[in-house]
This record gives sequence, C-alpha cells and structure tokens, in this order.
Amino acid sequence: MSWESTAEYYRLANVLVRERLGGLHSARLLLASVDFAEVERLQVAGEWERAGRLLAEEATRLEAAGAELLVLCTNTMHRVADQVQAAVAIPLLHLADATATAVRSAGLSTIGLLGTAFTMEQDFYRDRLAGHGLRVLVPGAADRAEVHRVIYDELCLGVVRPESRDAYRRVIERLVDAGAQGVVLGCTEIELLVGAEDSPVPVFPTTRLHVEAAVTAALEGVPAR
Repeated sequence: MSWESTAEYYRLANVLVRERLGGLHSARLLLASVDFAEVERLQVAGEWERAGRLLAEEATRLEAAGAELLVLCTNTMHRVADQVQAAVAIPLLHLADATATAVRSAGLSTIGLLGTAFTMEQDFYRDRLAGHGLRVLVPGAADRAEVHRVIYDELCLGVVRPESRDAYRRVIERLVDAGAQGVVLGCTEIELLVGAEDSPVPVFPTTRLHVEAAVTAALEGVPAR
C-alpha cells in the first residue's frame, strides 16, 4: 500500500493495456492513494475494523466516480477485503484468488508464502489460498521477522539493498528445503527486491498477477489488436 508499489501497479496496468490493445492505448483507471503512515499505525495497533472503514470509504468514492471493478493494491489489507466489498456494489477482484489461480495453473500444490508478518502469521490470506486446495508454508519466526523488517524499513521507503536480497534468497531456500514447490511474493513491495532469478523454484509475483487479472476482467469482450 506504499506509493512505491502503487506506482508499479499503475505502470503495469498501462503496459498490459497497451500490449493488449496496441498503439497509444493506456488504462482507463481511477486511483485512490491513501496515506500509508495512517494505515500502518492502524495495522500495528490491530485496529483492523477502523482500517477497513477507511478503505471502504475510498472504495465508495471510486464507485461514485464511475469505477466498475475494484482492486485493493495490497496483500496485507485483504485482511479487510470483505468489509471493503460490502461497502460497494461493484466487484472486488481478490488478490489471493488471482494468485491461487496462477499457482494451480502451474500445476503446483505446495507453496511458500512471503509477506508482512500480518500476512504470514494471520489466517485471512493463508486460508484463502488453502481454499483453492493449496498447502501453504511460511518461514520460521526469525525469517518472518526479517522479511517483515525489510518490507517496512526499506522497500516501503524505496530502499533496495543487495544484502536484503541475499537474505530473502536464503529464506526462499529454506522454504524450498521444507517442501515448497513455488513461492508467493505475498507483499506488493517484495517484487521491487526479488524475482524469478532469485529462486530455485517458480515465484508468483502478486502485483503482476493481480494487474493481469484486472486487465483481463476489465477488457472482457474487447478484441485484442
């Protein structure tokens, strides 16, 4: 939900629409960008209902402005996805569903999950993936703490450090040793740090997968170039 990953969402949406429609086409979209510091304070305080109200209010504004499809550009805040969806009549494209579809399409059944501590440790995201028939593995406590720290102390601030990339590679290796057939990059900022080249098994970049699913849904019935 930091602007660092929001910018990547925006870039990818426009790239994918141009690839689909060609020429000078770009994405018709409305963007509500919240103050992440406010959201982070609510996360730490465990005030999820209040955070949900904040995002639901943004969703209603987008719907009133003409949005026909809603995308919540953050894995962690899918903790309140149901609350956001309940506030609007337009569909919310759930990030975990788009990710699980990609994992199943790749023929995998056991995945490692990287994300914020909230995403890795709480059940809202893991259970959603499990609902698609996936077995979900998370790193050990020390690895979870380091993954979380890098997200908030570095990636959300636009800081990308080689030593943090190496740390993530080691976490991924330990997940693979534990049986992970693939790894879900379950925080939209993680893709700023690691990619397919950093893992011995397939990775599933949730930002890209979410945008791909949104563009496909939004352009349903529109002929490709």
